[in-house]
Amino acid sequence: MIQLSTRVRYAARAMIELAVNYKKDPIQLHEIACKQDISVKYLEQIMAPLRARGYVRTQKGSKGGYHMAISPEKLTLFDIVECVEGSLAPVSCLDNEDSCERSGLCVTRRIWANVQDSMAKELKAVTLAELAADQKKLYALNP
Repeated sequence: MIQLSTRVRYAARAMIELAVNYKKDPIQLHEIACKQDISVKYLEQIMAPLRARGYVRTQKGSKGGYHMAISPEKLTLFDIVECVEGSLAPVSCLDNEDSCERSGLCVTRRIWANVQDSMAKELKAVTLAELAADQKKLYALNP
């Protein structure tokens, strides 16, 4: 089974939470952690690459916290996955042919590439704005 890491799933949840609050006051990390059931310490680690990529910004002070640096309409789930997880390749030879001496003879390599492309296509098809809208509906149903 190809499975995304907990790290990327938590990053997606945190970014959706920020998208829900886009253009509002910054959200403190402990609030995101509480709403999304993620440890604050782990969330700090997850936010570092998102901040480095310019997807989120921090604001210091008593009303400080995190907020999105880019419009949720411009970010896809693929952007988040790629930032936190790196390559979506299900096998290493897709990123580096030299990692397998059989990559030139492998009949399954094309299938693995199709899996990677399909996954990327699905993740690129949904924006954080769309996910935030869905999250808002769920929050309304479960206050």
